[in-house]
This record gives sequence, C-alpha cells and structure tokens, in this order.
Amino acid sequence: MNNDFFKKLIKESKKSLKYNDVPVGAILVKNNKIISKGHNTREKSNCTFSHAEINVIQKANKKLKSYFLYDCDLYVTLEPCEMCKKVINNARIANVFYLVKKDENKKEYNKTSYQHLENEFGNLSKKNLQIFFDKLR
Repeated sequence: MNNDFFKKLIKESKKSLKYNDVPVGAILVKNNKIISKGHNTREKSNCTFSHAEINVIQKANKKLKSYFLYDCDLYVTLEPCEMCKKVINNARIANVFYLVKKDENKKEYNKTSYQHLENEFGNLSKKNLQIFFDKLR
C-alpha cells in the first residue's frame, strides 16, 4: 500500500470525530485501486453495525454488484472487532491489514446469553434450510 492510501485512510478515520464517534477508517482496495472508503458512523446513524469496515464493505458490494469481494484487500486503522471479522470473512476479502491492535485489556461489557431451543419449529426451520441448500446443489 502506498503512502497516498495511508493518508486517505487516516483522513477517512478523522471523519468519525465529527459525530463524536471512535475515529476508525477503512479502505477497500482491488488491483491497487481504492474501491470504497468508510468510517465509523454509529453515533450519526444510531445503528449498531455502522462500523467503518461494514460501511466500506456495503459501498463495495453496491459498486461491484456482488456480495463477494474476492481479490480485495481491506485496510483499517484499528484491528476489526469480532462482528466485523465475521462480515469480512463472509465477504471473502483476501487480506486485512490494520494499523493499531485492539487493547487486550479492554473490559467486555456484553453479557448476552445464547441458548439453543429444541422444538418442532426448530425442526421445521432445519428442513427449510435443507430444501434451500439442496436446490443450490
């Protein structure tokens, strides 16, 4: 990545400060060309998943008319969170490069409990999924 890309990445991250949001910026690159840029907009949009990585991926999806972003590299100012990592993997992005590691000592506030429910509706849902994927194959 050339220095112009890094300068644009830092400039993009600063846009978040206008909304009192964490200054994180992201750039998606394909064939050494910037496909999309994004920054955190959670405070502005009041949306849980408006992270820089998600915003840049959504813009690239629209521009490339694909939800797969093969052969693309993602540059981010901060190491992606677990949510963003899942989206990045699902988008099939080739490489992720970040400038700052997450703070390992950061306190985790989320205490969400996940529970698997076993009943007839779960069986129906499983059957619907099997039918869908059988048609694809």
